[in-house]
Amino acid sequence: MNPISFASGIVPEFGPVETIRAAAAGGFDMTGLWVEPGDWTDTKKREARAALADTGLPLLDVEVIWIQPGSDMALHKKVIDVGAELGARNVLCVSSDPDMAQTAARLHELCVHAEGSGMRVALEFGIFTEVKTLAMALSVLDEVGHPLRALLIDPIHVDRSLSPVADLAKVRRELLPYAQFCDAPAQRPDPADFGAIITDAIDLRQQCGEGALPLAAMYQAFPPGIPLSIELRSKALRDGFPDPGARAKVVAEATRRWLAANAG
Repeated sequence: MNPISFASGIVPEFGPVETIRAAAAGGFDMTGLWVEPGDWTDTKKREARAALADTGLPLLDVEVIWIQPGSDMALHKKVIDVGAELGARNVLCVSSDPDMAQTAARLHELCVHAEGSGMRVALEFGIFTEVKTLAMALSVLDEVGHPLRALLIDPIHVDRSLSPVADLAKVRRELLPYAQFCDAPAQRPDPADFGAIITDAIDLRQQCGEGALPLAAMYQAFPPGIPLSIELRSKALRDGFPDPGARAKVVAEATRRWLAANAG
C-alpha cells in the first residue's frame, strides 16, 4: 500500500511540533510541514528536528513557496534551507506570476539552490494560481529543464481545472516523486469567484470515497507505490475533531480503507 503522509493543511491551526506529533498519533507513515520563512527560528528548527527524531517520521515535504511578481527569492530559498536541515524530500511551490517564463526562471533558480539537499522542487497547478492546468504546469517544467524539477498533482485541482484525467498517465514518472490525495464534492466553484475557489480548497474537501472525484482513475494513473500526501483541508474535520491527533487518526483510517479497497 502507498505510504501516506500527513499534510500540514489538515491541522492549519497548529504549529510544526503539533503537526508532527499528530501525524505520529494518527499512524501516518510520513509528515509534511508548513514553513513560514520569516517566522522560522532556530528554536523552531530544534523543536521540529527533535519531534521528527522522537517519532521517527520521514519529512515528505515542506510548503509553501508562493512565487509572485517581485518575489523575495531569499525568503523562498530559506524554505528550501529549512527543509534541507530537517531532511525533507520535496518542497511545494505554486505561482501567482502570470509571466510563465519568469515562473520557469524562478523555479530553475530554486532547483539550483536545492542541489545537494536531497530535495525536489515540486510545482503544483490549480485554478487558484496562474499555472492553472496540468498542461500549463508541464509546459513550465519543460522550460525549467532542471533534473530536480517535479510536478505535484492534487485530485481536486485536476478536477477543478478540467484537466483530463487520462492525461495523468502520460506524465513522465520521473516528474512524480509524490502526489496529494483527497476527495471533493461534485459541484465546482465558479472559476471567476476567487473566494469560492479558496473556500472549496481549504474548507470543503472530503475523505477519500466520500466525494465525487474520479479518485480510482487518478490513483491508477500514479506510479505504483507513490507516497500520497493526504491534503484534506476540511472545516467539517476541524470542527468535528479539535484534537489534532484524533483528527489525524480518522483521516488515516479512512484513507487506508479506501486504498485497501482500490489497490490493484
